[in-house]
Amino acid sequence: MILALAACGAVSAFSQEAREIVRKSVELDQANWLRMADYTWFAHSRERHFDSRNRVASEHEEGWETIILGGEPYRRTLERDNQPLPAEEERKEQAKLDRAVERLDKETPEQKQRRLAEYDKQRRREREFLLEVPDAFDFRLDGDETVDGQNVWMISGVPKPEYHAKTRDGRALLKIRGKLWIEKAGYQWVRLEAQTTATISFGLFLARLNPGASLVFEQTRVNNEVWLPKREWLRGSGRIGLLKRVAEDQEITWSHYRKFQVDSKIVP
Repeated sequence: MILALAACGAVSAFSQEAREIVRKSVELDQANWLRMADYTWFAHSRERHFDSRNRVASEHEEGWETIILGGEPYRRTLERDNQPLPAEEERKEQAKLDRAVERLDKETPEQKQRRLAEYDKQRRREREFLLEVPDAFDFRLDGDETVDGQNVWMISGVPKPEYHAKTRDGRALLKIRGKLWIEKAGYQWVRLEAQTTATISFGLFLARLNPGASLVFEQTRVNNEVWLPKREWLRGSGRIGLLKRVAEDQEITWSHYRKFQVDSKIVP
């Protein structure tokens, strides 16, 4: 009896320790997400769609740079299917950038303040659901590993059946189980693996992701001051609307992070 109680106490202690590690890491993730606005970067995505026999039916790749324009990130497409954009599309991209710069040049200080306040509010709302993670899951400390040269804790998590989500995205969390690899030195997310356990609905077009979809997300240290996305991979099947079935995998990689200089100015 005493041994059983001791074992239960040890399990509870490990669970609490794992939860506190995750809580600290989520708080840092929020700070990293906000500081990402101080950087420009290049990103590349690859999408593959599969037919009913699980054969590749189509494939699409795209590369773009994200620059800071008027205090907000601006995405500019650079290549498609590993080829530079055709001259006409490149001219259109440049024209869009020129119009954006011109519009910002005409902006009053009051208009800029309101725009940036709304942008900041939207960014915080996009990541707000992650604050629910420490309370929404039962965590277990599975051991120590080394990932990308970092000493990490490996922590697994399953949703609490009795948890009531506070946000719409928080409700989706309750249909996911996963593992986190968290850096010991600074409590940063190095890697995340997740899998859906039930159908998840999202978006305005009634998109649905079926059970069994898999997600891998990785981060890297940038300028020895912040952790930012490195790679995201999603594989799964689902439905868009009432009729269209989809099965695909998508991979996005981020690279060439550069600190944005406040005194920089983009001109048409």
